[in-house]
Amino acid sequence: MPVEKQLVIIGAGPAGLSAGIYAARFGLNAVVLEAKVSGGQAAEAAVIENYPGFVKIRGMELMDAMRKQAEECGCDIHDLEPVRKIEKREKHVRVISDRETYVADAVIIATGREHMKLGVPGEEQFSGRGVSYCATCDGPLFKGRRVLVVGGGNTACSEALYLSDVAGEVHLVHRRDDLRAEAYYKRALTERGVKFHWNTEVKSIEGNKVVKKIRLINNKTGEETLLDVDAVFIAVGYRPVSDLAKEAGVKLDEGGYIVVDREQKTNIEGIFAAGDVTGGIFQIATAVGEGARAAVNAYLYIRGGWYGTSK
Repeated sequence: MPVEKQLVIIGAGPAGLSAGIYAARFGLNAVVLEAKVSGGQAAEAAVIENYPGFVKIRGMELMDAMRKQAEECGCDIHDLEPVRKIEKREKHVRVISDRETYVADAVIIATGREHMKLGVPGEEQFSGRGVSYCATCDGPLFKGRRVLVVGGGNTACSEALYLSDVAGEVHLVHRRDDLRAEAYYKRALTERGVKFHWNTEVKSIEGNKVVKKIRLINNKTGEETLLDVDAVFIAVGYRPVSDLAKEAGVKLDEGGYIVVDREQKTNIEGIFAAGDVTGGIFQIATAVGEGARAAVNAYLYIRGGWYGTSK
């Protein structure tokens, strides 16, 4: 038999956990379903310095606190329960996961974004064996070693900055002639002795059982370089995790992000979305705000208004 819930929240990052906190405080019978472990991309941040109330805090620490608060409010959180399908059924929404089938009055999609890949030879082969997408997670494994970061935005620079405290030597490869990150990062990375490779792209990742070398190519001169490295950290951007939404008929924009209105509503009645999966400004503070707004409006939808009768 399907499990009946008033609200199903898909994703346990900042937006999903924020929605869970508000839903629980409103007294809704809600569940948060997370394909991996709660925290989302925010949990991978080595340090967060722009979340109000904290001068500096580790991403995992902040997200653990959010989860604890959600659970203390009475929110039910299921890690390692990926959702396979969302179906709109008359006045209800059916959510099918690997464990259960849920029938809900409303759904909030807060699936965020996922790391983009380079698509070069060796990337898949050495994934988990020297190829990583999270310096905070895997950086300590390469203490005192030579590592390379690919990317030129804030995320790549943050990863390189963190690794400069852990690894013996850090290289940063960027396909352009300057960073796309905040000016602070270039100064900080230069001071830390990070070695920059401008106008350079990865041609292949090589090794035997683990990563041993990376082949680089200068996109201006065509010159190839073979560099000895122990690990490659890839930070070249993200793509929205919106396939579930698309299959359910939810409207997406040209970039694959879910289109929502000011109340976080999608084009399908009873389905809301919040956080990075909706595009816009990719900040934890923004995701938390959108999660709260989605939960409030889901509550109003379910209850029929502040003084409505529960469906």
